[in-house]
Amino acid sequence: MTERTTPPARFAAMSPDSGPVVARLFHAALGLVFVIAFASLRVQLVPLLGTGGLAPVAEAVAQARPGGWWATPTLFWWWSGDAALRGATTLGIVAGALALAGVWPRVFLAIATLLYLSFVSVGAPFLQFQWDSLLVECGVLALLLPRDRPSPTAHLLLLFAAFKLYFESGLAKGWSPLGDWWDGSAMSYYYETAPLPGPLAWYAHNLPGWWHALESRATLVLELVVPFLLFCGRRGRLVALVVLTGFQLLNLATANYGFFVYLALALHLFMLRDADLLRLYARLPGRRAWGRVLLPREGVPAPRWPRLRAWLLSGFAVVYLVLSLATARVELGGRAGPWAAALQRHTGQLHVFNAYHLFAQITRVRVEPEFAAYEDGAWRVYDMHDKPGPLDRAPPLVAPHQPRLDFMLWFYGLGARRAPPGYVRRLLRLLCEDPARAQYFFATPLLPRPSHVRVQYWRYTFTRPGEVGCWRREPAAPERVMTCTKGQVMR
Repeated sequence: MTERTTPPARFAAMSPDSGPVVARLFHAALGLVFVIAFASLRVQLVPLLGTGGLAPVAEAVAQARPGGWWATPTLFWWWSGDAALRGATTLGIVAGALALAGVWPRVFLAIATLLYLSFVSVGAPFLQFQWDSLLVECGVLALLLPRDRPSPTAHLLLLFAAFKLYFESGLAKGWSPLGDWWDGSAMSYYYETAPLPGPLAWYAHNLPGWWHALESRATLVLELVVPFLLFCGRRGRLVALVVLTGFQLLNLATANYGFFVYLALALHLFMLRDADLLRLYARLPGRRAWGRVLLPREGVPAPRWPRLRAWLLSGFAVVYLVLSLATARVELGGRAGPWAAALQRHTGQLHVFNAYHLFAQITRVRVEPEFAAYEDGAWRVYDMHDKPGPLDRAPPLVAPHQPRLDFMLWFYGLGARRAPPGYVRRLLRLLCEDPARAQYFFATPLLPRPSHVRVQYWRYTFTRPGEVGCWRREPAAPERVMTCTKGQVMR
């Protein structure tokens, strides 16, 4: 095999900002994220979305049929049984793994993207997180990236995707009616009230107040200013890379957001040039194995119909930019005209032209629902695997897995005084009628035939240094007690 440790000379004529090495590494990284996303979904698939689950896909498909396929683009129109759901996640894992290995990566990324869109389209409420849409968007944009020749337009679109992820989130924070990012109070609540805090969240929360005020305002600067460095040449992008990567590593250490951080870090690859990656490649052990992933083949023939390809790519770029801006105007609270609302309404279901508003407002109170069942004169409390429960249990490291019911119950706790949403009512019914099906969600063994089930609400706060345990709690809302009778859950 020819020595390949000095490839920069071979690609000296290529544009340094649109090279195939970045494209190849992004394809591999995105394949890995798809493997993580599908594997995480598969282990909780049937209890969440299967027949008899908390939000069955079959019911979502039946409700969506009057609107047609374009309104709800999913492969489950034709088969939505448990076997189909399992098969789709398994195929998604295989497709992501093949893309990671460099086997027809654009073909298998297209398959993985279509499969994931199929779940997102009918997986409400459990697949409606912003990073689910971001994964679909990145999957589509990855198909534009050639692996053996430069493509400045495709690279610019993915750099723009990274830009809007941060900048639009910064705009949403700046426009928050609470003003908590401007007054410096947001981060004093963030670590305590994140949906699933991470192992270092307790320590971060107990830092001094002046530090939280600095963090809050620095986050605004980071998201509103630093993204513009992506378009300020190589030095600007390297500065943005260091700052934004540090920001994501902090997220990784203090909270669990599934695969989101890993997907964001994959987008950071477009802040690098091929030359940067090739210098790193020259220092790697086992360069030959890495070379199969990173280095393009020599003597690649010129593409067919180059002008047609260029026109099609340019046309998609214009559509992508226009629809992304229209979506941002609608979803970020701007003055959206009827044209923007119409565009967003007819394309939003594709999850390609997204707007992002991560943590626009920080929740100041953490209310957790606690489930229990009654049998033989005593209540048994059911602890969940990853949510705050026992006061001495430290926040766990869960990511890149995302326990989606645990996430959604965080939202439910915020509206504890309202009627339970459909998935909570189904969970209560399972606790009464079929505890074995609900056991997946709980660490505590469930009672086989309870006479009552209960939801009790607690306000959780972190302890201070010197206090016992990680949490303290107090009642937060009236409890709900349900009677299990004749196969129904009744008030």
